[in-house]
Formats: sequence, C-alpha cells, structure tokens
Amino acid sequence: MKPETFQAISGYRFKQTGLLDQALSHRSFSRGNNNERLEFLGDSVLSLAITQYIYQQLPDADEGELSRIRASLVKEETLAEISRKNNLGEYIHLGGGELKSGGFRRASILSDVLEALIGAMCLDSSFEQARDAVLFLFRDYLDTLPDTQSLKDPKTRLQEFLQGKQSDLPNYEVIQTTGKAHDQVFTVKCRVPAFSVETSGKGGSRKKAEQVAAGIAFEQLTS
Repeated sequence: MKPETFQAISGYRFKQTGLLDQALSHRSFSRGNNNERLEFLGDSVLSLAITQYIYQQLPDADEGELSRIRASLVKEETLAEISRKNNLGEYIHLGGGELKSGGFRRASILSDVLEALIGAMCLDSSFEQARDAVLFLFRDYLDTLPDTQSLKDPKTRLQEFLQGKQSDLPNYEVIQTTGKAHDQVFTVKCRVPAFSVETSGKGGSRKKAEQVAAGIAFEQLTS
C-alpha cells in the first residue's frame, strides 16, 4: 500500500513507509517484522482515543455506560467492518497458507491489522495525529452513538427487569451438549419461576447459550 492510498482511507499520510509495511504484515508472512507489537500498541491508542471522545461527548454518562459504549466501538466486529469497508484486506501481507485459506477476509486478521495501523501512526507521528485518524475512520459510528440501555447484554436486562419487579432471579441449566470438544454446541434452559417462563437457547459456549435463552425470556416478559 502506498502512503497516499492510506491517506485517502484515513486522512493520515505515513512518513515512514517501513512502518506502514510492517503494520500490514501478518506473522504468517514475516516472523521477525510482523505487526503483532504494533497491534499491541494500537489497541491502547484506539481505546484511549475512543474513551477520550465519548467522555467529552457524553458528560452525563456514568462509568458503566461509558464502558459499554466503548466496548461496542472497539470490538472485533466493528474493527473488521471498518477494514472491509476500506478494502484493507487487499493490502495485507499474508503467508501462503493464510492466503489460500482466505485470511484476508477473516475478522480477527482484519481487526488486528487496523489496530496495527493505528499503532504505526502513533509511532510515525504522535498520539494526537493517530487519534484524529481514529476519529475519522470511526466517524460513522461516532455520529450515531448507541443508546446505553440497548448495549446491556440479555442476562443483565432480564436480571434488572426481575429486580424491578422484586422477583427471584432466573436460573440456568445446561440440558444438552453436542459436537466434538473443539466445536461444541450448548443448549441451556432459562427458568423464571415467578412468571412461569421457561425458555431455551443454543450457542457455541455455555455463556452464549445463556444469553440467547435470557433474551427470549426477556422478550416474552416485556412483550
């Protein structure tokens, strides 16, 4: 990728092209000059940039609300989505195996390379300039910050609803586990005795299955 190409994507132009190339180099491509350390740095720069922005934009939000909003913005899915939107997958340097398996489309690789680019920008110039590029890249998400209530996970929403009704909390039970050890599917039952509600949910982990079951129970209780 040329510096001017990245400038069109982010508004930032690299002075040190070596940093740009390193940020785009997956460990499968180069063991000694890959983007893992830049990704580590970029993760912190991104978190601070987003934290500073939402802190200033939402003066009435408490710590818990700010944390949920930040988590919704810096998660893997959001980073991968931004990378796809800007076709960053086309510029990632991958080893033969990752290239054949379609690594340039994998969410984890796409999100990691964006964090690495953010870290590289910070080293190439300053935190302030990297922050400005982050805000530019995330502009569509920052223009419409999510409602904090909608960011609460289903189990939390169900628990708060029942506490508001002064009712006993739900109980969860794994009723089935299928698949091989590395690819299991859990089925969990959620019971809310006070309202005679019983639901079930499936997921790749017990936690995910509980969230699905809780979400269905919450919908039944509030619809």
